[in-house]
Amino acid sequence: EWETRYLDKSTMIENQNEFSYTLPHTNTLITYKILTTKDEKKIEAEIKGLKKINKQSSPELSTRLKHIITSVNGDSESKNIRDFIDNYMLARDSRSFREHIRETQPDIIMKFDYVGDNGVEEDTIIPMTAGFFWPDSGV
Repeated sequence: EWETRYLDKSTMIENQNEFSYTLPHTNTLITYKILTTKDEKKIEAEIKGLKKINKQSSPELSTRLKHIITSVNGDSESKNIRDFIDNYMLARDSRSFREHIRETQPDIIMKFDYVGDNGVEEDTIIPMTAGFFWPDSGV
């Protein structure tokens, strides 16, 4: 069973790849974009560089946010966006924003329904990652 989630255009700004969202705990207005392949490559390169500097760090989440968010309270200066994410964005606002993105961006959701050992009908979501298509790739 699968479900297609279409792009939610209700927060889209002027038919561009730009959407608005108000962080619920600080009422900060942000705009964001859906990442492209080019953006994903930039993120991968930045994370790789950050890992070289500090092997113990886990910069994936904040780095992705720095590329997704396009403005904070109308300020689109990259330096200020990065400063906001690193120093002022609350964890609960980050979590809420990530949930909003998950619910509103286009996606295909694959679910598998089955009867568990206890006789109860259950379902599980099948992750559609590179490992799904190429399990031996180590990705």
